[in-house]
Amino acid sequence: MIQKTLLIAILLSFFSCQQEKKQEASIEEIQKPNIVLILADDMGWSDLGCYGSEINTPVLDSLADSGLRFTQFYNTSKCFPSRAALLTGLYAQQVGAGRKWNNPWTNSTTIAASLKEAGYLTWMSGKHHGVDVPTDKGFDKYYGLLSGAANQFNPGERRVGEPEPARKRVRPFYVDGKRYEPYTPDSTYYSTDAFTDAALDWINTSAKETKPFFLYLSYTAPHDPLMAWSEDIAKYRGKYKVGYEKIRKQRFAKQKQLGLIPADFKLSKPTYTPWENLSEAKKDEEDLKMAIYAAMIDRMDYNIGKVLQTLRSQNKLENTIVLFISDNGGSAEVVTIPGDGNIGTVGQWTSLGANWSNVCNTPFRMYKNNSYEGGINTPAIVSWPKMHEKGSINTTFYGHFIDVFPTLLAAAGHSYPINKEILPLEGQSFEKIVVAPSENSELIADRALFFEWADGAAVRKGDWKIVRDKTEEWELYNLEEDPGETNNIAGMRPKIVQIMNTAFKAWKEKVKETDNEE
Repeated sequence: MIQKTLLIAILLSFFSCQQEKKQEASIEEIQKPNIVLILADDMGWSDLGCYGSEINTPVLDSLADSGLRFTQFYNTSKCFPSRAALLTGLYAQQVGAGRKWNNPWTNSTTIAASLKEAGYLTWMSGKHHGVDVPTDKGFDKYYGLLSGAANQFNPGERRVGEPEPARKRVRPFYVDGKRYEPYTPDSTYYSTDAFTDAALDWINTSAKETKPFFLYLSYTAPHDPLMAWSEDIAKYRGKYKVGYEKIRKQRFAKQKQLGLIPADFKLSKPTYTPWENLSEAKKDEEDLKMAIYAAMIDRMDYNIGKVLQTLRSQNKLENTIVLFISDNGGSAEVVTIPGDGNIGTVGQWTSLGANWSNVCNTPFRMYKNNSYEGGINTPAIVSWPKMHEKGSINTTFYGHFIDVFPTLLAAAGHSYPINKEILPLEGQSFEKIVVAPSENSELIADRALFFEWADGAAVRKGDWKIVRDKTEEWELYNLEEDPGETNNIAGMRPKIVQIMNTAFKAWKEKVKETDNEE
């Protein structure tokens, strides 16, 4: 009888311990921060109000006011390499995405897979721009566009009573785990709204979950085709008839006022066509294009607000990290596809073009596909529950998409896997810069970053940057003294160019590009 009583006591003690461990695990899961990673597509450095724009972005501006803005955060200057670097923490060249979007990613794992191991729910909504299905790369749920740019109102076949949707080609789309090719939604569909709605559905369905979540919200706005709801366009119609120069100067002045750039910043020479040289009809068309572009950003900001408000209503926002970035600078690409001629609607593919993109990338030079600051520098906003200095601007640290993976792993308290089949992370965590910047101002100082896409290439190390475009000759800039890259001093400092060129060649050998030549 005594033995039986002792056995029962031991069992009760065991189950009690097990229950306590479960409770401790549950508490640990709750304490881990939720993570919302938001990616814009082809958006310039100055296109948010908090980065100098006249576009109405109150949600992201508020996020900046309570968070941290970086002035030197880098992408790859192109859509799909940026996405590969962002999710893998490696240079795109290392995973097979340095030149082609349709290679399966190799030598890597993803943020989603690692956070899933750490106990996170993992969701992705929006554009992937790869061939690997996100649910095969660590995401529990995926809704969205698998490959490149698509019609914002209808990525599929013609709907009754509507024009033929303008499109480059049929794009694969995923809904509830099912692949559609083509995907023809109903007439209420608009990409930015739809991507947000999918995310909200997951958040609401999991409202009572104790597990933390990772949401990757990858918008196609404001990438072409320029398409927006008519009521959003109406907010901006006529605002841009003042022309390229006035809008650029207004943004430049506001950037100085906000403390994003120094008062003595030297603005690069404009590359847009003089406004007075345009006909009245062309001015009206240019005003319309920029109004649609602004409307797309406005709508994106509104939808981000819906996500944040939903988290706020569930008392989860205070324990949520939010990171907003863009995959490359404003785009000068122009896609010409025959359509019905009605700019901004389902039947017409329209691109913004180089003139307005020069404005969008204020105060920098060049655009997407180039390795100058206008192509690779992204607006970057971080909101972090543990931040000590809210509303600050970091003008000294220079980060890269490869840093996001290790940063989020650190926030989740999880380690990168040791696996001989995957490469070690190239990026480094900037968590401490966000949490306690005054104590970590020298973190990752002077490390080298490398860039290569199409005809462009660059190396950034400390204040020095070498860059080239469609030539083998390197230009050299001191970004502390000349952040606008207006004064090429390669001829004055040949030794620095030589040292950085040697580093670039060594990097090229290290990453061993795995893409196949087209």
